[in-house]
Amino acid sequence: MRLLLIPLINLLLLLRTLLGLPFRLLAARSRPAYIRFRLTGDPPYREPTRRPRLPLGLGGQGRPEPATVTSLEGFRKALALLAKDPKVKGILVELEGLEVPPAKREVLVKLLEGFRAAGKRVVAWGVSVNSLEYQVMCAADEALLSPAGRLELVGYAAEATALGEGLERLGVKAHFFRRGEYKTAPELFTHPRVSDIQRQTMEAFLDERYTELVDTVAKGRKRTPEEVRAWIDAGPYSAKRAAAQGLIDGVCDEADLPERLGKKREKDGEEEEEGLEPMPMYRAGLVWPEVRWRPLRLRPLLGVVPLTGVITPGKSGAGPGPQRVGSDTVVKAVRAAGRNRRVKAVVLYVASPGGSATASEIILEAVQRVAKKKPVIAFVDRVAASGGYMAALGAKEIWATPHAVVGSIGVFAGKFDVSGLLEKLGVHRTLITRGENSGIYSPMRGFTEHERASMEAEVEEIYQAFLEHVAKARGRTKEEIHQLAEGRVYSGTRAQGVGLVDKTGGFEEACRYAMDLAKVPAERFDLRLFGGADRRLSLLKLLMGGALTGVYAFCPTAWDLQGFGGGERFE
Repeated sequence: MRLLLIPLINLLLLLRTLLGLPFRLLAARSRPAYIRFRLTGDPPYREPTRRPRLPLGLGGQGRPEPATVTSLEGFRKALALLAKDPKVKGILVELEGLEVPPAKREVLVKLLEGFRAAGKRVVAWGVSVNSLEYQVMCAADEALLSPAGRLELVGYAAEATALGEGLERLGVKAHFFRRGEYKTAPELFTHPRVSDIQRQTMEAFLDERYTELVDTVAKGRKRTPEEVRAWIDAGPYSAKRAAAQGLIDGVCDEADLPERLGKKREKDGEEEEEGLEPMPMYRAGLVWPEVRWRPLRLRPLLGVVPLTGVITPGKSGAGPGPQRVGSDTVVKAVRAAGRNRRVKAVVLYVASPGGSATASEIILEAVQRVAKKKPVIAFVDRVAASGGYMAALGAKEIWATPHAVVGSIGVFAGKFDVSGLLEKLGVHRTLITRGENSGIYSPMRGFTEHERASMEAEVEEIYQAFLEHVAKARGRTKEEIHQLAEGRVYSGTRAQGVGLVDKTGGFEEACRYAMDLAKVPAERFDLRLFGGADRRLSLLKLLMGGALTGVYAFCPTAWDLQGFGGGERFE
């Protein structure tokens, strides 16, 4: 049936192209010299062939405006097309609320640099530009701000919280056990102050991000690192002050951008400004536009399974708060990708600080089963810590971007004793037990010595199992992994150096590598998303909900560090 239907569809596409030729010939006369693009939010690397009900990265925002970049791969193809057109002089890139991780920011910078290398001009414009957006802006030939705009170039800051003293004042006592002094998650509830280890961990990541900010700006603005550091220390800036200090090339209202971008030209005795249109308008003016012919044979598929958010047992769903992902949902998605015959390889996209140790191990086992049938690559551009890293171990290889957050191999367990709070409120409850450990889950008291011994034994058992999983996956001994574990957190570059990550690279590289492992001789492939629904849940609700005593592989430090780059969702 397909052999009969596809030629008919392609014939209709050809007829439509020919019928529209006269109109395109007329439109070609006024084809714009500059094309407008809008970078906002967190555009995906690629758009899946079959989109979910809520478009990833655009959920709830409705249809994007024509200039909005909806995927990095689409942006790359657009720039490649424009670079070949001698009539196109350049592009205007508008920055508005860009929230991408460092990995995507690097992709955008390289795309703009490549477009400039083709002899085209890149002009970047914004109203309120932060440090992330400014790094993209520095890749342009000309950086402009609205006269009412601001440049929020102030460096990076991270906040760590300690609730121990506050909880005690409320009458809530936190009882937690952890394996490893670097497993600082329970400190959020047990310590009155942020520990030195927590501070040192966050400072190490701040140093890396700050150094990259300085280097990127210095390269783009052709200044010395010392000058850039002085700029950062003197921020933030109004548009006028930024221009005076040389951080941008000028100020310009949005309405005046067409005139700024090109000289006026004569037409029938009247002056007319050169055009400034989004990419769809440019394509409409092509005499012979690119036609998406339907192939007789379906392209091979690369399955992408997102593991984004706090890992919990059960199913994912929708709701307010930080993201959560259920193990049942991920396992179902992994199995579906494994069963699909068109899917030749799978990329497990991990963006998780961990969560339930049991749920993480369930996901690990599902990934391992699929990896026995077809290549599976785990890719991290934000965070794969604790349970998130455990789940990634099932893949054949783990890829990370240089500034991803990786590691935090360790576990903790505990509960909250709210009896003091209830007493202050005049609420009295009596716990009656039968069995030595029957009250272990009760929030009405702390742990008995017997219960404490049981919990410590369970934490140790799960930690040892975690070490075994890592040692087996990474080809090391448990003792070697233990030296890297106990909750230590690494950047992607440092994780590769110590052997917790196989390669550092981008999403497209990881996808092509996965298809190479599948021995698929095709440069082009389609991406199919499996799973992806998420529910949102706070960390406090995770720890206090359901069974109040539980074992977790979670890293709040990694969660906090994601703020340097943007959101947490898969795109």
